[in-house]
Amino acid sequence: MGQERKIMDGSRPAGFSEAAQAFAAAEVVPSASILAQGARFSVRSLTLPTGQTTSLRSHLHRSEQWVVVQGTAEITLGGRARLVVEGEAVHIPLGQPHRIENPGRLPVTLIAVETGHYLGDDDEVRHD
Repeated sequence: MGQERKIMDGSRPAGFSEAAQAFAAAEVVPSASILAQGARFSVRSLTLPTGQTTSLRSHLHRSEQWVVVQGTAEITLGGRARLVVEGEAVHIPLGQPHRIENPGRLPVTLIAVETGHYLGDDDEVRHD
């Protein structure tokens, strides 16, 4: 009963905050910089370190075009993964679940062109 009471009164069991911090740290977000922006487009440079993977996500209001400019990316699109090397491009349709993984020895850098009527950072649905 003691443990049940602690949970019900709002206190946390031992180790709870450490687990929450580990979960938050596990989320991989590529470093990004905005290169150009307009009312219905955004161009960003994204870099993903070696061995890192982003979460599986989709967007409700935008499509994307990615061009790999450094390294090799494994891009999962609609449940299928493929390697994309420097100079290759991938189209991410609106609503299509996607993720980027860096299986290589170099950081992966890509240019992402996002187009749509809403481009806010909250236009994201997580699938994992």
